Order: sequence, then structure tokens, then C-alpha cells
Amino acid sequence: MKILAIGRNYVDHIKELNNEIPDEPLIFMKPDTALLRNNDPFYYPSYSTDIHYEVELVVKIDKVGKNIEKKFAPSYYNEFAIGIDLTARDIQNKAKDKGLPWLLSKGFDSSAPISKFRSKEGYDLSNLNFSLDIDGKKVQEANTSLMMFDIDDIIVYISKFITVKKGDLIFTGTPKGVGPINIGNHVEAFLEQEKVMDFEVK
Repeated sequence: MKILAIGRNYVDHIKELNNEIPDEPLIFMKPDTALLRNNDPFYYPSYSTDIHYEVELVVKIDKVGKNIEKKFAPSYYNEFAIGIDLTARDIQNKAKDKGLPWLLSKGFDSSAPISKFRSKEGYDLSNLNFSLDIDGKKVQEANTSLMMFDIDDIIVYISKFITVKKGDLIFTGTPKGVGPINIGNHVEAFLEQEKVMDFEVK
């Protein structure tokens, strides 16, 4: 299983970080050790002082695929979840300033808290509201219709370069409102009005 993730997929988020708008999906990866499940607490690591939250829709790949045509893309995923792409912004900025890869800023242990997966049946994944609260305050809120590249486009693009396999996860990008988390924070993620994640930062 691998975790593939999309950067810069919501225009307002691109603008808040003063990044360039991409012509194609920006792909990065996290190792499977980044997953944090079952509302387990996130323990703030000693190597960063500026970890940011980035809430996202996540889809799970159901079968092997390569060079997938868009009309077939929906058949490659049947489950989805809400995830948080935790980012060590200080480590990322240092790497970017030097023109170096920023894997460590995205792929450190427990950097991908994730809710339980559910069937996409009964949901319109192209028009889905999701949000994130920190200590009871709404900090991120968006609808998947605002994605620059939708789920099917992402799968088509990734599969040109990387074979997708059953169990692979795709984090589809975060909206505006990203910011730091701190020890003692209470983090809650919502799908529509339903709370799907609830954990502490320690």
C-alpha cells in the first residue's frame, strides 16, 4: 500500500501560500507509517516547531490500474474517508529554499491521520462538504466541487506514471485555512455535519 497525495488543488489555498497555480496535478507521497488511525493522539515530534493541518478527502483504490481512461476511473474506487495531511512547514520551507525534495516534511510518522472509510454509495464525491475544527473553532471548510483536478482526473494522471494497486490511498488536496497545530489542541474533522475524526495533540 502506498499513499499518493495532491498538492495545490484548491485555488484559495494556493493563493494563501503564495504558490504558483499548476497546469497538472502536483504529486507527492507518504509512507504507510504516516497513517494515524482510530482517533489515536498525535504526538508532536521534536524535530519540528511548525506543523500545520491540511484536511482533505481521501479515496481508496480497489484494483490494479495503469494508463486508466477517465471513463473507467470511477470503477477504481468505492470507498472514501477524511484525512489530514500534517506538514512540518519549517522543514518544508527549508528544503524548498534550497531546491531540495521535501519528503520528510510530509512523510514523517503519524503525519496522515485518517477517519474510517465508507462506501461512496449515496454520496456525490464531486459535491461533498468537509471541514476541520481546532479547539471547537472552524479553521477549514470546503466543497469538493472547488477542486482544480477532480478525483477521476487525479487517478488518470497518476496512472500514467505510477501503477495504482488495491489499497492505495489518494489524498486529494486541501482548501484554504491551513495553519499550525500545537500541543494540547483538540482536532475534529467533519464530513457534511457528521464528525468523523476526534483526537488530541500531545
